[in-house]
Order: sequence, then C-alpha cells, then structure tokens
Amino acid sequence: MKKSESFDSVWDAITDTPGEAANLRARAELMRQIAAFVKKQGWTQVEAARHCGVTQPRINDLLRGRVSRFSLDALVNISTALGCRVRVDLEAA
Repeated sequence: MKKSESFDSVWDAITDTPGEAANLRARAELMRQIAAFVKKQGWTQVEAARHCGVTQPRINDLLRGRVSRFSLDALVNISTALGCRVRVDLEAA
C-alpha cells in the first residue's frame, strides 16, 4: 500500500523544491491580479494585449492561468505596461 503524502499547498505538491513552489505561487498571484485588472477595465483580449504590449494569444494564455508559460520577469513587464507597480513582501515561512 502506498503511503499518502500531505502538502501545505498545491504548489508544494507539484514542485521539487520550496523555491520552485514559491516562484509558481508568485507567478500565479501576479497573473490573477493582472487578469482582475483587465476584467475591471472591461477590455477585450485584443485591447488588453495592446495595453500590455503582447499578442492576443499571449493574453489568452495569461487569462486562462497558464502559469508555466510566463516568467516573473514577463509578468512584471506586463504589469508595468499597464501602469501598475509590483510590490513584493517577504515574510518568514
């Protein structure tokens, strides 16, 4: 019988290291906030892409939560293209 494992988050379950989990968590949160910003503006994907400086298929990937297709750098660049400031908080685990 296989012993079951317990994880603090889905990110911990699908990654090999705590660093990878933290990176995925940060990217997913930034993507969620960008998607919420785009929705609040009422933009189509084409309009959002123009404002973000990326292609419509790229915005589609972002809005569908395809985390693996975005680096933190790319998400920060998209955020700043929208006129947003990215803030990072560090707290003890």
